[in-house]
Amino acid sequence: MTRAAGNDETIPPTFLALADIGTLGLAFLMTGLIAPWVQWLLLPSGPFRLSLPKWLSLPGSPSFDQFPSALSMVWVLIVTAPLAVLFMELFGGYRQVVHQSRSRLVLSSVFSPLVALSFLTLTFFALKISSSSRVFIFTFGFLGALGLVTYRSALRLYQKRRLASGVYAKNVLLVGRSSAIRWMTQHFRQNVPKSHYQLAGWLAVRTAEDLGDVDLSLLGGSKDLGGLLINYPIHEVIAVQSSGEHNWLRQVIEECDYFRVLLRIVPEALLVGNVRDLKLMFRSEPLRLPEIVLAPPHLDSDALFLKRIIDVVIAPALLVLLAPLFVLIAIAIKVTTPDLPVFYPWRVIGLKGRPFTGYKFTTMVADADERKKALMDQNEMTGPVFKIKDDPRVTPLGRILRKYSLNELPQLWSVLKGDMSLVGPRPAGPDELERYELWHKRKLCVQPGITCIWQATGRNRISSFDEWVLLDLEYIDKWSLWLDCRILVRTVFAVLGGTGS
Repeated sequence: MTRAAGNDETIPPTFLALADIGTLGLAFLMTGLIAPWVQWLLLPSGPFRLSLPKWLSLPGSPSFDQFPSALSMVWVLIVTAPLAVLFMELFGGYRQVVHQSRSRLVLSSVFSPLVALSFLTLTFFALKISSSSRVFIFTFGFLGALGLVTYRSALRLYQKRRLASGVYAKNVLLVGRSSAIRWMTQHFRQNVPKSHYQLAGWLAVRTAEDLGDVDLSLLGGSKDLGGLLINYPIHEVIAVQSSGEHNWLRQVIEECDYFRVLLRIVPEALLVGNVRDLKLMFRSEPLRLPEIVLAPPHLDSDALFLKRIIDVVIAPALLVLLAPLFVLIAIAIKVTTPDLPVFYPWRVIGLKGRPFTGYKFTTMVADADERKKALMDQNEMTGPVFKIKDDPRVTPLGRILRKYSLNELPQLWSVLKGDMSLVGPRPAGPDELERYELWHKRKLCVQPGITCIWQATGRNRISSFDEWVLLDLEYIDKWSLWLDCRILVRTVFAVLGGTGS
């Protein structure tokens, strides 16, 4: 099985457009500071002693002795920004930056604001408006183009390096007959860059055929797909549909749908058949396959991208603001239990079965894991999760930290790293995951979080693991940014009220 990868390099065009507008806004502010100096340099009495061309110093243009303020010129930004976004779209600037050529990126970044300002200047000519500063406008155009080229080039370089290192590579699982899998394996090796997609293995749909002649790891049969989608980091499934046998395909579709994994269905006849004159016209890049794509909801959506932005803004802000509280808790732990470490390494399973280590403040005695077996008969939760109200392994300080969920605060670091989100189903422990039923594992098809519906509604009142998972699945099916905001607000009240544990 290939390593966990698949961090998405996709940046929604909406956010690129907002970044462009923000860059132009910053260029406008810089213009307000720089343009008067540019004017002074261009004056006949300035150090360059340049004579302005007639097309720049039009008759009736304002005197250079009275330079307009940035506030009086703000309408230039208001008009230019949306026009620049429009021309950026027409020039193809909102295709994925990492896949744009350097020339396209530079030309679209330069010409979009300049063409927008050209339209503005033509309007001045048509309406005979002479109350605007040409120096301000052209300085703004230069700084705007420079800003767009700079930030987009830096973003492209960053993503190119990550793409080359395989960070964005998606793990692909193949399902089909051995003859089709042989063709698909060769096709991937010859046509698909490993930096984009990596073959994780394949599942057989027939047990009577020779399976040993496929140069790819056999991970089982098609009936094993559900377990693999959670226990291994599978990002996409390619099912090669044979003409004679297709009963297994329905199950593959249903399980990819249930666990929200992108499914590509490819007709086998188009792969291994002998065609003399007709050629396949591929539409998908870089896979180059004749396919039907079934994509899960919210895949590459603006909302998910914004959710991540919220995480990386709020998490570090809270880490900084709560730093004094972190220090006080650390001191309290060391004073009350000097033999215990401040942080407890929390080894769990996250999105798509990816293991990671998070951290909590230590609230239990050193041999808590060893004593767990002796307390299993007191478990108040039905299912694979262990929980008792008055756990004897919890330290006196730990009871206070748990009551107000303060022990969870170090998980903000996991949010910043990308292992978790502020809101989402709780990750599973490795031992717990082994005892999950298949439908329980669906909670791992989204990014795990610090809080979710069941915590915000008072987790101490839930004693059934099935009920817990049903609330997590309700969150997955009804997810929206507004729901996340509501959960965060309710979590704050639950924590302040001491009902978060």
